[in-house]
Amino acid sequence: MKQIDNFIDGAYVGGSRRFDKRSPLNNHIIASVAEAGRSEVDAAVQAARAALAGPWGKLAVNERVDLLYGVANEINRRFDEFLEAECADTGKPMSLARHIDIPRGAANFKVFADTVKNVASECFEMSTPDGHGAINYAIRRPVGVVAVVCPWNLPLLLMTWKVGPALACGNTVVVKPSEETPQTATLLGEVMNAVGVPNGVYNVVHGFGPDSAGEFLTTHPGVNAITFTGETRTGAAIMKAAAEGARPVSLEMGGKNAAIVFADCDFDAAVEGTLRSCFANCGQVCLGTERVYVERPIFDKFVAALKKGAESMKLGAPADPTTGLGPLISREHQDKVLSYYAKARAEGATIVTGGGVPDMPGDLADGCWVQPTIWTGLSDEASVCREEVFGPCCHVAPFDSEEEVIRRANDNVYGLATAIWTTDLARAHRVAGRVEVGIAWVNSWFLRDLRTPFGGAKQSGIGREGGVHSLEFYTELKNICIKL
Repeated sequence: MKQIDNFIDGAYVGGSRRFDKRSPLNNHIIASVAEAGRSEVDAAVQAARAALAGPWGKLAVNERVDLLYGVANEINRRFDEFLEAECADTGKPMSLARHIDIPRGAANFKVFADTVKNVASECFEMSTPDGHGAINYAIRRPVGVVAVVCPWNLPLLLMTWKVGPALACGNTVVVKPSEETPQTATLLGEVMNAVGVPNGVYNVVHGFGPDSAGEFLTTHPGVNAITFTGETRTGAAIMKAAAEGARPVSLEMGGKNAAIVFADCDFDAAVEGTLRSCFANCGQVCLGTERVYVERPIFDKFVAALKKGAESMKLGAPADPTTGLGPLISREHQDKVLSYYAKARAEGATIVTGGGVPDMPGDLADGCWVQPTIWTGLSDEASVCREEVFGPCCHVAPFDSEEEVIRRANDNVYGLATAIWTTDLARAHRVAGRVEVGIAWVNSWFLRDLRTPFGGAKQSGIGREGGVHSLEFYTELKNICIKL
């Protein structure tokens, strides 16, 4: 059994107690994880503050960039180790993690290293009463110690999406990964040491939320900023903690994302894209689709095609190259998703496919499996049409006009993403501009240029990250005025 410890000031250390990490594939215990108490969290924050004042804070930008390139290269050199750790924690297919999680996790360091190296600053000349003038110019300085609170669905990718720009900007970090996925954040500590990142720059504390590492970190007075990805309720608690000391927050939270399929779409592309957006990573994607609105002339045909595609997805173990879907992350999350399956039945949904637990062979029968599920027939007020399920499911409903579908898509407290399928260019621009989300895809899904702004509207988040937009959070912009 693996022993997973906290990573503080360049060394692995224990904690106040330990907890078990179970495999979502079969519910077996696969690791013992050290839970960080107040003393361990304080040690991590103090190490981060010392590194800021010490060797890390004295590095030139090009020296930081070289180190971050080294981190990315070392992740890629140890690609198989990261792949095995990620899939052991999440149960996701290796084919998915090999294509997205690990390469994107490494690339995040290079993308933000390049951004910091090449970003321009502003300069203004101004007149003064004495006629000599003045020059104003802006410089960026790190915000300080950044608490990085990460989710379990894309553990390495979403953690490095925050750690990459934070370090590129000269900050130090204390990472609190989800208790469900502790391995790749811990393994990254070895990478940091191997490439020569100074001790204290990157720290990892394991544990839970309330009265554990999460609360101790986000309430610590030595933390200067907090970035979080996860559910909206937890994000709200972090905002309250950050209010003490008026510390900035970047929050990417829940979603109830809508796909809008017009009758003039490229039908096969819309079906394929919607299948991925509903069922990829077993539906455990913040940008995933749970509401599908289809224009009435193609509604029946689209539902039939979606049903066929969902039923062709094979559930299985990560290493099986034919596996299309893995399990949910935990027994707790399986219970949550199944409770929504029950609500859909109780509220009168027509179950097109799925709706229960699949029969799995051998010890996989004890894993956290659910069937990919499609419903029709519910009103927009039904629970599974309004609340985030975060599982492999969607409700498909017909619509008759552009105005109607925009109104229905916007009638939700969340506003993270949408996917619009149409070959009418004017309509694509109109609808994308009016749907209340942070990210609108047209004729695609999950197509990401890492230089573009990423974030949500309404209760889906606060702030934007990506490219130069990350610099707004991870740096303090200082104006310097020189009187000539």
